[in-house]
Amino acid sequence: MFLSLQINYPFLNDDNQMNHASLLFHNQIIIELLAGQVNTLTVVDSRTNKKYEIPITNNYIKASDLEKIVDDKGQIIRSYDPGYMNTINCTSKISYIDGDNGILEYRGYPIEQLAEKSNFLEVAFLLIYGELPTAHQYEKWVKKISTHTYVHQDLEELLSRFRYDAHPMGMVISALSAVSTLHPESNPSLSGQEIYKDKKTRNKQIHRLLGSLPSISAIAYRNRIGRPTNNPHQSLGYVENFLYMMDRLNEKEYKPHPKIAHVLDVLFILHAEHELNCSTAAVRHLSSSGVDIYTAVAGSAAALYGPKHGGANEAVLRMLEKIGTKQNIPKFIEQVKQKNDLLFGFGHRVYKSYDPRAKIVKKLAYEVFELLGKDPLIEIALELEHIALNDSYFKDRQLYPNVDFYTGIIYKALGFPTDMFPLLFTIPRVSGWLAHWVEFLDDPENKIVRPRQNYQGHGTRDYIDITKRVEVKDYIDAPSTSFSRRRNVSLQK
Repeated sequence: MFLSLQINYPFLNDDNQMNHASLLFHNQIIIELLAGQVNTLTVVDSRTNKKYEIPITNNYIKASDLEKIVDDKGQIIRSYDPGYMNTINCTSKISYIDGDNGILEYRGYPIEQLAEKSNFLEVAFLLIYGELPTAHQYEKWVKKISTHTYVHQDLEELLSRFRYDAHPMGMVISALSAVSTLHPESNPSLSGQEIYKDKKTRNKQIHRLLGSLPSISAIAYRNRIGRPTNNPHQSLGYVENFLYMMDRLNEKEYKPHPKIAHVLDVLFILHAEHELNCSTAAVRHLSSSGVDIYTAVAGSAAALYGPKHGGANEAVLRMLEKIGTKQNIPKFIEQVKQKNDLLFGFGHRVYKSYDPRAKIVKKLAYEVFELLGKDPLIEIALELEHIALNDSYFKDRQLYPNVDFYTGIIYKALGFPTDMFPLLFTIPRVSGWLAHWVEFLDDPENKIVRPRQNYQGHGTRDYIDITKRVEVKDYIDAPSTSFSRRRNVSLQK
């Protein structure tokens, strides 16, 4: 059994030219035709010999239109797409990616122009509100965010209770979730489902999240190194203030180096938004339930924590540490080719040519090396890049260095601990998450997310008495510590 598909473009003659009679139609119809609004996909179901016409809009079909295709038993046909490899789940105006040609744009502005001419807070405004701010808007925007850089004392106390070796991402995810408990008036579960319809209420949460996250992150870092926290400095810029809270000891007039602040600001711009990646899709998914934005952002940060997503640049450094020396690179490359090892920081699910962000970051990397020098891991990274870019195995598979590869070595050169890398990704990405949150709230098509499943489990069966069941092997065991084994032996004597 199969479905036969045919794409129909109306008003075309046998030579695929538009019939002049179509020009007699109303202007609106002509505009819709030229915009591709009235094309159809013809589906012929060989099971029933029925023919269906499914509208094509902007080169996609609605999955709900497939519900009209049913078999002889009336069962609806579904589309199956693990990982959403070819699924659109929203209409967005925030960012545009052309993976084949290495293009990334925020609200229509090329990422190269924004990295060269803008700054992070200006880009955050652009992403969330759709346009670059005027001078008056920017001044007010910066002031609003700076007033929220102080965090609640209870939150600081919570962060101080983590173990000294707790991963900063785990600390920040927990803190973000806890913020919702400090502001019940901003929680739809407590104050009503309609509270985010008020745009001033939304803006309050936007200012609070953008303002407080660098402070929360700096507190997590200071806790790791056993030093007291620094209060925010109101006369410093967004990135400068973050570096100040992390690095100041007892200096009265400490100010981060301007080149370091500039590099980090550009990195924040590059990481601010990237369409519907795993964590951004998560914020839309979670927001669909009506949950408060702090819990949604905590969930998105948890998604970003994973080594296949925001943890990728941390994984790059772990990989370089594992390689150890430049002399070990050829052996490592061969292991990768034999699929006995993993290569992090090369290739991208979206970009089939060079990652446009990587070109910018590579240039920044050399600026940092000139200022701070290189350590042995960076020498390994540069040699690995050189070998991979000249190896046909990687070139044929379009495995070019991506933004994670270069940001990892920049963060290393800047002296950030490896486990801080995902956090340096999270801080700017919150602006993209907030942009998608706002867009979702205003989207008349938004619904609570509820995917279907392909159930392949047992059919209906009767309950079995415990004395008659067959034991299932190998699913209940878990590793034991040496302490547990010592204790268990003592208990069994």
